Amino acid sequence: MFRLTIHTAFAAAHNLINYQGDCENLHGHNWKVEVSVTTNELDKAGLGIDFKILKRETNALLKTLDHKYLNELPPFSEVSPSSENIARYLYHELIKILGSDKVKVEMVTVWESDFAAASYYE
Repeated sequence: MFRLTIHTAFAAAHNLINYQGDCENLHGHNWKVEVSVTTNELDKAGLGIDFKILKRETNALLKTLDHKYLNELPPFSEVSPSSENIARYLYHELIKILGSDKVKVEMVTVWESDFAAASYYE
């Protein structure tokens, strides 16, 4: 089994709902995103999936969040745009884009700071 991982980032504003504290106020983060996929077979070039494809598709998805107020976007109209919910959203969207019999999205980790991250996997 092979695990391939990329790191990328986006910046956006949000406020947590149903939260008591500073983060209930509008604020922003420069989120770092880590995406890991697995595969147990390689193509003729010896690749599980080209890193270029993995980065391109992930960055295209992140572009829909970048420099936006997340609370106003449909994925977060009914759930708080916490790092946990962002990770889950990205995971499910990447499955639609990248998932196949060959490549499985394993985990998405969203870092809201250098010291705090949330991961989602199934």
